[in-house]
Amino acid sequence: MNYKALAAAVIFTASSLSGTAAYAADNTKIGYGQGTAVDSENRPVDAESFNSRYGDYDACALSEDDNRIIITFDQGYENGYTEKILDTLKEKNVKAIFFLTGDYAKKEKALVQRMIDEGHVLGNHGMTHASLPTLSPQEAEEEIMSLHNYVLEEYGYEMQYFRCPCGEYSEAALEKVQECGYKTVFWSFAYVDWQTDSQPSAGEGFQKLTESAHGGEILLLHSVSATNAEILGDVIDSFREEGFVV
Repeated sequence: MNYKALAAAVIFTASSLSGTAAYAADNTKIGYGQGTAVDSENRPVDAESFNSRYGDYDACALSEDDNRIIITFDQGYENGYTEKILDTLKEKNVKAIFFLTGDYAKKEKALVQRMIDEGHVLGNHGMTHASLPTLSPQEAEEEIMSLHNYVLEEYGYEMQYFRCPCGEYSEAALEKVQECGYKTVFWSFAYVDWQTDSQPSAGEGFQKLTESAHGGEILLLHSVSATNAEILGDVIDSFREEGFVV
């Protein structure tokens, strides 16, 4: 799948900002989570509610493509597994979204360039991974655009998807992301895979990821996980066996 096709899989229909421009957006910090309740199609109801509530800000936690699962990775630092993950994605002909922090973009140039060369999408995860609701509007814009401009200048790549650092957001933060020309992408499933000294077993990770599969899923993984690197190919195969496009 090419870049445009992957981008189209994430993009959802959003109304104009006319309904939100009449008042100052609330900057109350909210911690995102997909919750445990699901609908009849196994989609998390909290992710569906997020789409309904924040679509005017070009923000989503589910894709509108009911046949597709989009795999995303948060790239805060390198733990030696990204190369194996990229090998698996190439073998399975899957394109993913990699959300980079500034530190990663600056330190891991060979891996970032490989992501670009192999057709993956780069996303913005903040220059310093700072929680946007804790910043002033000017600081929030700097957090977003300093990384945007660095990646554009260093790699010739213009990012268009943003994932809020720490999973924390506010209406004002979502509005600022949109003003910067970005769409905010959360997720509809994630599990505790980032604790490098307490990794789930391969069987446990596989079960969690496959049992939670649903159409329109935006799956959040962390590339620092040894378990994810081990099971990724089998998970992709399972998704496809269930009829999903990955």
